[in-house]
Amino acid sequence: MDITPLIKEGQQIIQSYAAGAFRISGISYAHAVFVSPVETIAWQASDFKALTIEDFSPLFAEAENIDVVLLGAGNVMAFMDVALRTALRDKGLSVDIMPTDAACRTYNVLMAEGRRVVAALLPVTAG
Repeated sequence: MDITPLIKEGQQIIQSYAAGAFRISGISYAHAVFVSPVETIAWQASDFKALTIEDFSPLFAEAENIDVVLLGAGNVMAFMDVALRTALRDKGLSVDIMPTDAACRTYNVLMAEGRRVVAALLPVTAG
């Protein structure tokens, strides 16, 4: 019996992640990315501690169509600056922060369930 979730053709699925890179729907990315069910785009962010409201601006136009943003913070669990979290909430974005590996797995599950999810993924480092 096949128990893998049915993924609609064309939806973006995170196939793998490694030090500094992601493989998403057959394409490799060697930088941070935003992944939604319909597209993967380059993200200019590189350091969790340096994130600003402007780093999330590509998501603002679609905020009403996003239930949750899964922020993969790299190798470790981290906490977002309260002012940044508040500013994102004011823009309509609910952000859950977790290590990047957990964000990748959680994105795939939520996307397969048909949820309106975006993963904002910072690469993990070797180690």
